[in-house]
Amino acid sequence: MTRTGSAPSFGALLRDLAADPVAVGEVVGAARAHSPEVARLPPAEVHRQVVLLLTSGLGALERREDPGERDFTEARRLGADRAAQGVSVAGLLCGVQGGRDRAVELVVRHGRAAGIPDEVLLEGLLTIGRYAAAVERAVVDGHRAAERELAATGAPARARLLRRLLLGGPAGVPPAELARFGLRPDGRYHCLVAEQPDPVRAHALHRQFAGCGGVLGTVEDRLAGLTPRLPAAGPVDLLVVVAPVRPLDRTPAMYALCAAALRTAAHRRLRGLHLVTDLAVPTALAAQPALAELLRGVLLGGLDPADEFHRELATTALAWLDHGQRLDQTAAGLHVHPNTVRYRLRRLRELTGGPPVEEGARCPVPETVRWWWALRTWLDRP
Repeated sequence: MTRTGSAPSFGALLRDLAADPVAVGEVVGAARAHSPEVARLPPAEVHRQVVLLLTSGLGALERREDPGERDFTEARRLGADRAAQGVSVAGLLCGVQGGRDRAVELVVRHGRAAGIPDEVLLEGLLTIGRYAAAVERAVVDGHRAAERELAATGAPARARLLRRLLLGGPAGVPPAELARFGLRPDGRYHCLVAEQPDPVRAHALHRQFAGCGGVLGTVEDRLAGLTPRLPAAGPVDLLVVVAPVRPLDRTPAMYALCAAALRTAAHRRLRGLHLVTDLAVPTALAAQPALAELLRGVLLGGLDPADEFHRELATTALAWLDHGQRLDQTAAGLHVHPNTVRYRLRRLRELTGGPPVEEGARCPVPETVRWWWALRTWLDRP
């Protein structure tokens, strides 16, 4: 913002800053930099709240409202949302105050550059200060009210129950405690484990599975839970692994399988909801890294991981196995001609001795698994 003609009003200055994506980005960055808890939230979520509070404050300033008479519903909702997302009131205030301080710096810098007299800037900043203090009080009120509601619904007790069930099983857990959270001793449940999402997505996932009668909480730094049924549409931007329904006494075993499958799926950069049975083969193979290393050395010792052509050969062979050893389907999947696939497979056979690539030839199942495992782990290496 530069000096052009007569100086703009203080209100016009604020409108320009609130509409300036660079200025708003600086306020968002300051809020996240001053609070590690706020920094765990998606930047878009912090940006949305900053814009909301800025435009709301601008409206109050232009209408010359007394902060004591202002309706701070949005600020209270912000506090309540952050409480539900696990952000402490101290962490929240650090973010709010960091953003406020950066906004004041921007107002002073741009106001002076635009030629607004210091006394006008001072009067406007005092008004903003009174509004900001009222906003902070409303944020804290909303946060504390939400904390009381969460405590009343037994969120900490729910997390403790889940840790007990998933790690040790239902033995010794009173039926009344299970019933408190909608579980039955004779019930059958899906065990689910998810990569630890940001607080906003975690809260959304809690609501989604709660609608199915599920119970979710943090177990060993993962989001995990039990649910009698799955939602019609699972999350698409988050990795969740689910076991088939089993009695409660099978919960620890299901949790261990889901946790192992989650690590494998995360390594493969999968997203969405996956059944642990669909991940059975890669999960079982991933549990034997020493054997995988031996297999790579024996079957693929003739390949150089630094050679791009060799990596192209291995990628093609893996796609060939994934497509049922069909040249036409492999070619379609790789967007190349079938003759290209045939040539690459023959070159791989010349370098390594396998797998067989004659027209119509098929690897026996054990041989397919050996080559698939060797190729998959060879390509996964840095």
